[in-house]
Amino acid sequence: MTTHAPDTIAAALPAPGLSTLALHGDRPHADVLGEGHVPVVSPLVQSVNFHQPQGTGDGLKYTRYGNTPNAEIVQRRLARLERAEDALVLSSGMGATACALLALLRPGDHLVSSAWIYGGTHKLFTQEFAALGIEVTFVDPMHSRGWRQALRPSTRAVFVESPVNPTTRVLDLRPLAKLTREIGLALVVDSTFASPVNFRPLEHGADVVIHSATKYLNGHHDVLSGAVMGAAPFIEEVRQKMAVWGQAPDPFACWLLERGLKTLDVRVRRQNENALALAQWCEQHPAIGRVHYPGLASHPDHALATEILDGFGGMMAIELAGGGAAADRFVRALRVFAHAPSLGGVDSLLSEPRFSSHAHMTSEARAAIGIPDGFLRVSVGIENVEDLIADVEQALGA
Repeated sequence: MTTHAPDTIAAALPAPGLSTLALHGDRPHADVLGEGHVPVVSPLVQSVNFHQPQGTGDGLKYTRYGNTPNAEIVQRRLARLERAEDALVLSSGMGATACALLALLRPGDHLVSSAWIYGGTHKLFTQEFAALGIEVTFVDPMHSRGWRQALRPSTRAVFVESPVNPTTRVLDLRPLAKLTREIGLALVVDSTFASPVNFRPLEHGADVVIHSATKYLNGHHDVLSGAVMGAAPFIEEVRQKMAVWGQAPDPFACWLLERGLKTLDVRVRRQNENALALAQWCEQHPAIGRVHYPGLASHPDHALATEILDGFGGMMAIELAGGGAAADRFVRALRVFAHAPSLGGVDSLLSEPRFSSHAHMTSEARAAIGIPDGFLRVSVGIENVEDLIADVEQALGA
């Protein structure tokens, strides 16, 4: 006898948990092979195009439009995870940021941005947006009056990143969301560091959420991807930008992203635990001058992080007391941690902003924003935390 699953997961489970959503999304898998032959794993549909009904443009499927099977599966799932109306997957995190903001801004418009943002995003704002006639004002996010003071009649959106890369500072979106609603502006939040497990910006007043899906959403260092979540009409605007600028992902990238999402909850929770234990150990070591981690009482935003986050995250940073020379020796001695860019995967990584995201800045300029020489960004993976601690300990001994 053939049994049939309910039409939607929500029909059987009105309030499914995050792990269930990450695994299944809204709907059971389609019967792609015929009656009763429903695959447990979504099939990869690698075709770039599909037969189009004659005499109509309705139902046109084309990979560059972001509406082919593997893209639609993972987009529905991401929307549910962030509690958004709709979501769109793009070919990179920077592609997601650029297309999302270009859907909001036109030449002559003004963007207000937190000064604490990823180096690539800063370059997008100061170089590419300037060339398009879009002005950007940077605000110290700790100066609450600075947001209102930066507004102009031409302001259309506010952009923030939280937790902040690479300093792990945590921002309170609620007062900023109150301001943007009052003025009628879009509040755009890059939530890559948190993932939907630890923080969902839409629940705190944001209008748009951006992720570098390369990081926690995929979690295996094998996909380059980005994602934008928000209201359905806005996502359609982003889709149009994506199609024109050629930022759509290929089907295999979408398939890998969906596969990675299945373990998102268990991965991030393990990374939360490992990072807290490692941060607590590092804080006691005399060779480490400072540890940046929201789960520590010494972190300037610890109270806020405890209130608004559902986990302190897998990202931390350490400042070696010996500065850049000590960092050189330390990195060479590591055996478990890989010295590599990117973050959020199951493998623990370590990187130096002075040679990556902030290489365009002088040593003095980096120090002025809290990233001195000897500052190391640490992406904690899911290894046994005792082994991670032992690796850091032996590297410090070098």
